[in-house]
Amino acid sequence: MNEINFITIIIAFYLRKPLGLEKTPNRWRSLFTSIMAAAVALIVIDVVSEGFNLLLMVSTFALIGTLIFMVFKYSEFHFRKNLIFALLPLIGTKAISHLAELINHTWYIRWVTYFETAEFFAFIWAIAMWILNRRQAKALEKEQQKAIIKEREYQIAAKVKDELEIQVAERTKEITKQKEELEAALEVLRSTQDQLIQSEKMASLGELTAGIAHEIQNPLNFVNNFSEVSNELIQEIKEELSKAPAERDQELIAEIFSDVADNLSKIAYHGKRADTIVKGMLQHSRTSSGVKELTDINELADEYLRLAYHGLRAKDKTFNADFQTDFDDLLPKVEVISQDFGRVLLNLVNNAFYAVNEKKLKLKSDNSAEEYKPFVKITTRRNRNKIQIKVEDNGMGMPESVKQKIFQPFFTTKPTGQGTGLGMSLSYDIVKSHGGDIQVQSEDGKGTQILIELPT
Repeated sequence: MNEINFITIIIAFYLRKPLGLEKTPNRWRSLFTSIMAAAVALIVIDVVSEGFNLLLMVSTFALIGTLIFMVFKYSEFHFRKNLIFALLPLIGTKAISHLAELINHTWYIRWVTYFETAEFFAFIWAIAMWILNRRQAKALEKEQQKAIIKEREYQIAAKVKDELEIQVAERTKEITKQKEELEAALEVLRSTQDQLIQSEKMASLGELTAGIAHEIQNPLNFVNNFSEVSNELIQEIKEELSKAPAERDQELIAEIFSDVADNLSKIAYHGKRADTIVKGMLQHSRTSSGVKELTDINELADEYLRLAYHGLRAKDKTFNADFQTDFDDLLPKVEVISQDFGRVLLNLVNNAFYAVNEKKLKLKSDNSAEEYKPFVKITTRRNRNKIQIKVEDNGMGMPESVKQKIFQPFFTTKPTGQGTGLGMSLSYDIVKSHGGDIQVQSEDGKGTQILIELPT
């Protein structure tokens, strides 16, 4: 028990001792003196008494518990919390050890080595924290002395402040005028930015137009073909029904009805496909709503990959490239502004197709014997709490000097008239606004990979 009583004396001593320039109130000083005297008395009782004394143990822990309670209860002693934290492990291990000995002495003897080891490490911890607290106390005292000096300096500065207020008032008028001028200039810049963004959107919409027409033509052809076939099947049904009941082939009629039902479902499917394409075009052309909604990234990427490819094919009949998708079927839907993110995918895919086409034309003009197959691929994956979208190509690639500027506004590697230089800049801003990240990996002459990460 004496170890705990010694700790009680240490805590009471340091609570009586003021920290830095602070003073401990007299009402507390007398209380701590009494607690220290009580701890000394308990030590004497423990020395003269024989065997284990339950009342002595309860009194010892009640005394130190009172001090710990006071430190955490009263704000004037909060500065000694670190001392309590330093001694708590030692107090705790001692308390557990004595409690175990009280409950089951035999079990305690078996585990006494572990208790002693724990007490040893708690003692080391207490010494280390005590040394650290001593240093912190000295540092705090120095800081308080510095605070007094700063207070004097502040009083001097207050006098200077009064003199400066007049100058500040005059300067404020001037700054207010400049602010109004800057706000007017900013409004002009915002208007110009909106116009540039709309121009970029319309430019990308123009590239999509031919691809959309081609994509719409496919489902419309299916609708027309299945409609014609369904009409022929209905005529066969009419002919069969015009026969006498005994001569009708009911199995044939049922089979024809089944075929008509299948054709109608296919007509509905391809009609919805055409409707989706038209809605996608309208979404791309209109101003973004700014509202995020759960979106299937796989579906969005597949849609814009095909539209971009067919759009380039419509502009240049000689253009041809392989494209693939490697989608994660378990990819969750994510909240994005679908119009904005669709523009990001369109920009990346268009750039990829442009790069592979440029490489093909360059090798052809150089009469290169290299066998080259243009290739573009979109991959999606889930990586913990993020989804990854990778657009890669085996095109021209880019040197380090170009890669460092790729997201700068108005920077483009395309010839004049073929690019606004805003596509990658806007893509970067859109991805960042969704809390994502976009990275570029490229090797000159080998190809480019662009990786987008979005939080799920």
